[in-house]
Amino acid sequence: MKFLIPLILFFATVQLLAQTTISGTIKARNEGTLPGANVYLKGTYDGASSDANGKFSFNTQKSGNFMLIVEYIGYEPFTRDVVLNGTAINLNIELQETFNKLEAVTITAGTFEAGDKKRANILSSLDMITTAGANGDVFGALQTLPGTTTVGESGRLFVKGGDSDESKTFIDGALVHTPYNAAAPNTSTRGRFNPFMFKGTIFSTGGYSAEYGQALSSVLLLNTNDMPVEDQFDISLLTIGPEIAGTKLWKTGAVTATLGYFNLGPYMNLVPQNYKWSHAPEGFSSAVSIRQKTGKSGMLKIYSSYDASNFIIGQLDLEQNKVVDYNLDNNNFFVNTSWMTKAGENRTLTTSASFTNNVDKAAFDTTNFDKELKGFHLKQVVSQEMGSRITMRAGAEWMHSFTEQTFKSPANIFVNGFTNNTLAGFTEAEMYASKHFVARLGARVEHSDYLNRTNFSPRITAAYKLNETSQFSMAYGWFFQNPSDDYLVYTDKLNYERADHYILSYQSLLKGRTLRAEVYYKDYRNLAKQGNGEFYLPESYNNNGSGYAGGFDLFIRDKKSVKNGDYWISYSYLDTKRDYRDYPEMATPTFASKHNLAVVYKHWFGSIRSYAGVNYKYSSPRPYNNPNSTEFNGERTLAYQTLDISWSFLFRTNIIFYGAVNNVPGFKQEFGRRYSNVPDDSGIYRSTSIIPGSGRFFILGCFITFTKKGDKNQLEKIQ
Repeated sequence: MKFLIPLILFFATVQLLAQTTISGTIKARNEGTLPGANVYLKGTYDGASSDANGKFSFNTQKSGNFMLIVEYIGYEPFTRDVVLNGTAINLNIELQETFNKLEAVTITAGTFEAGDKKRANILSSLDMITTAGANGDVFGALQTLPGTTTVGESGRLFVKGGDSDESKTFIDGALVHTPYNAAAPNTSTRGRFNPFMFKGTIFSTGGYSAEYGQALSSVLLLNTNDMPVEDQFDISLLTIGPEIAGTKLWKTGAVTATLGYFNLGPYMNLVPQNYKWSHAPEGFSSAVSIRQKTGKSGMLKIYSSYDASNFIIGQLDLEQNKVVDYNLDNNNFFVNTSWMTKAGENRTLTTSASFTNNVDKAAFDTTNFDKELKGFHLKQVVSQEMGSRITMRAGAEWMHSFTEQTFKSPANIFVNGFTNNTLAGFTEAEMYASKHFVARLGARVEHSDYLNRTNFSPRITAAYKLNETSQFSMAYGWFFQNPSDDYLVYTDKLNYERADHYILSYQSLLKGRTLRAEVYYKDYRNLAKQGNGEFYLPESYNNNGSGYAGGFDLFIRDKKSVKNGDYWISYSYLDTKRDYRDYPEMATPTFASKHNLAVVYKHWFGSIRSYAGVNYKYSSPRPYNNPNSTEFNGERTLAYQTLDISWSFLFRTNIIFYGAVNNVPGFKQEFGRRYSNVPDDSGIYRSTSIIPGSGRFFILGCFITFTKKGDKNQLEKIQ
């Protein structure tokens, strides 16, 4: 048996010689080491786990070709082929984080988003309609965000040094040709649509997707509600008029109908007004919204509305030096349709369309001015996910508009109009290099048959995530828009206006607190100008205008520091000049304030079942032109200030009382002066101040909701 001892020693030596040691270090790419990672040979039980320093080591008796696998939760598995022949193997392994779009960086340059839970929201959907002073107007609420300027005699959106015509509104992807209610010259207006029909809002103040064109400064994207959850009937009783709304569901769809009437006559008889109203603003509105599921994944949405309004306001005719009635009748019919469905696992098709028929009939003394606009928009978009990191989008659209203006006086009748068809196409790719970096490259092409012009718009946006709470974003692109309809009715020889956007922003989100800072610059070129010739002559117009707008925006929001409280602060600095329209030289436009500040606070008082809101806004003086002075736009308005409050009281589960007051302290508000078109006998241009309709605005209301269970209310509409 002695011969067995050498034999055993021989085989033991052979096994020791065949044993292979595998060791190394495991770390995350661009980060530290990873403890507890699993390392093993595929198909065997041989392996180990990394220690606190990310190091691992194990021995194996296997020989030949094997696959080494490293796994760690939240990271992509690592694999490598190894040859086991007794030679030690030492590896430095980097793991890449598993990609998840929900955790990845998002592009935020120039964009405020609400209502999309896949994104890091700065404002919720309700914030867009529950701000004191906004009075249920989305456009009013947006004026508490940085980048906007409050122009009291308009009420429209003015964004980052851009005129109000440079901002466009889309509902479910389709263009809204007339988003504002009709108003008299130098009087404020508000949004045409009921804000409660929208589930989400994206307000882009620059650098937006190639999907959207014909907007030099900004786009407002409104997404309508999806399927309601139960039958509901609402009654709204306000000091300006009542509204009723009802919703009826069926298995695969629902319909909501709304009917409202307003009459400011009784209110204006109680509250002192700055103008004489021969007929107070009065009108009615109606709307029908249909939701219908199609197939397994499709959703068809149809929204239609009809509005009719009329008023007669006394305005001073500076040439005759007497008050003359200004009469305005408006009729607006609007239809919006969208259909979204899946065409395969990773492909989405979206079709959207809108139609507008808007008619304004204005009369001033013996002069009548009628304007009709018919607009149609049809768009098809295809979105294709090319794996988890790349999404391709492409689409085509047709925009049709017919505009006609009729001027009537005792001596003459002038009718001018034009029809324009614009065909456009776009494509863009959103690419994630990792969850820390994303870039979106896109381009857009448009052709107008009326202008006989084609433009090409390259656009790029990107974002880099510094850590779990903060990131940088940038945007650059070319943006084109047709000149004003007021010019195009007289000439088709103009070119597109253009603005180039440069944006860099920083954003931090941490435990209910938001900090956002953004710098931007816009370079305007080819702006339309009206020369010294007669306004009705085509040769009086050209594209020799230019300009710039640059500034800094700051936004701070805090939902945590005050129990049951929520506030945000926005500040904007704007430096802008332009030479356009009838400007004789480069100058700061009349709608631009250098400094704009908004402070919004909301608080829930649980013990008395009440929700209160306070909003303070300030805009520094704006320029305006005095034709009696040699300096163009050399005068300055008063600084704009307002302090607004609102209060909601939950009387019962389904009954709410509401009250709001604008400009509580009664700050004096004057928006410059209006001058006569011709001088008087002494060579002086007469003038009158431009002031709001009243020093304050009050509103009271009661909101009642009926449902089967009786546990629903309209609190979200008025908080």
